[in-house]
Amino acid sequence: MVKVDATVARNGFSDLINKVRYGSHRVLIERRGKEVAALIPLEDLRLLEMLEDTIDIEAARKALANPKNKIRVPLDEVKKRLRTRSSSSRRPRRSWPGSRRTPSARS
Repeated sequence: MVKVDATVARNGFSDLINKVRYGSHRVLIERRGKEVAALIPLEDLRLLEMLEDTIDIEAARKALANPKNKIRVPLDEVKKRLRTRSSSSRRPRRSWPGSRRTPSARS
C-alpha cells in the first residue's frame, strides 16, 4: 500500500488514480500524519459493497426472526416519524473558521 501526504495527493491526483486503476495499488492519504482517506481499485469497492450488503441482509433476517419485531409499520408512517424527528433536532448550520462559504451556500 502506498502512503501519500494529502498535499502530494492533491498535486499528483491523476498519477495516483492511474496507479490505482492500472496497477491495482491502494493509496492511503494522510494529513498531518493521520490516515484520512484511501483510493482503492473499483473491484475492491464492489467487494466491500457486497460484504456490506451481506451483513445488512443477515441483520434484517435476524431482526425479522425476532418475535418482538412482529408489529409491522407502514413505510409512510416511518418516513413521517423520521421527518418529524429530524426537523425537531436540526440546529442552524454555522460556518467553519477559514471557510469561504456561508452556511446558506452549503445547503
